[in-house]
Amino acid sequence: MKICICGGGNLGHGVTGFVAARTKHEVRLLTRHPERWKKSIIVNQPDHWLPLIGNPALVTNSPEEAVAGADVVVLCLPGFSIREVLMQIKDSLEPDAIVGSVVSSTGFFFEAMDVLPPSQPLFGLQRVPFIARTVEYGHEASILGYKDTLAVAVEQTWRKQETRQLCEMLFNTPTQLLDSHYEVSLSNSNPLLHPSRLYSLWNNWQPGTVYDRQPLFYEEWTEEAAQCYIDMDNELQTLLGKLSVRKGALPTVLDYYESTDAPSLAQKLRSIEAFKGILAPMKAVEGGFVPDFGSRYFTEDFPYGLAIIHRLLHEKNVSSPTTDRIFDWGMKCLSLYSQ
Repeated sequence: MKICICGGGNLGHGVTGFVAARTKHEVRLLTRHPERWKKSIIVNQPDHWLPLIGNPALVTNSPEEAVAGADVVVLCLPGFSIREVLMQIKDSLEPDAIVGSVVSSTGFFFEAMDVLPPSQPLFGLQRVPFIARTVEYGHEASILGYKDTLAVAVEQTWRKQETRQLCEMLFNTPTQLLDSHYEVSLSNSNPLLHPSRLYSLWNNWQPGTVYDRQPLFYEEWTEEAAQCYIDMDNELQTLLGKLSVRKGALPTVLDYYESTDAPSLAQKLRSIEAFKGILAPMKAVEGGFVPDFGSRYFTEDFPYGLAIIHRLLHEKNVSSPTTDRIFDWGMKCLSLYSQ
């Protein structure tokens, strides 16, 4: 097969290198900066496994070159880039090319169903296949942890099981087929996880406030942030009950993290190996640090991931005081960044 990966960020590095190394298929990469990429991509694996070395057949900034004749197109993009890239590639796609996203909670299905033909097969993962970090741009990345299983939603095709098997092959992970794209579009992962922690960190921040240190995002997770996360998830679970989503399709955060309350959830999040070493998004300024409202934690998770949930909560008349409070706060922070 010909597989096109779109996006040269952390996930783009990890997915491109992983798929190119683990499969015998032709892998291409669509990125804005092809001149910065080397012929081989090294992917460091967790638990001291030997690194993978992938050799993509093509790295280009030409959408036409990247997707011409491609059987599969995989988006590894932030929410604000999805529509733009879909518009760039749509006229070069094969009619039966399968288009998917490793991040579905920032509007992928809504954008794809609007931009692409109704006959274009689509898939989206419920959670990313792994956490990846770029070590050297265009050459080396590290995978911080693999998932035991993945879940995928497939739309606009009768070949759903084939598409599920395709995802299983691409990411070398057992993959479950879900019933509806709502099960991946409305995620209680990043769109709730990140905002709950950001709000607990800085909801009292005022312009001019400078902090003396940059906290660890997960390893210093607080019970307050955990309670915000639980409350937002409870509101989302009520929403799912009013949509065409089978009961239990999206595990509660307490079930997913094998926790019972805010203290045990906070402890669980502090202990996850793949989360260790990740700093809160801040910028260095004279005298210390200030929140970085230009970070993807703000620019992606509020106006794309959480915004979808917030809109549907109101459309379905679901009481959502915690989501409303945190969403409104995050959007105000973004307005400060855009000034």
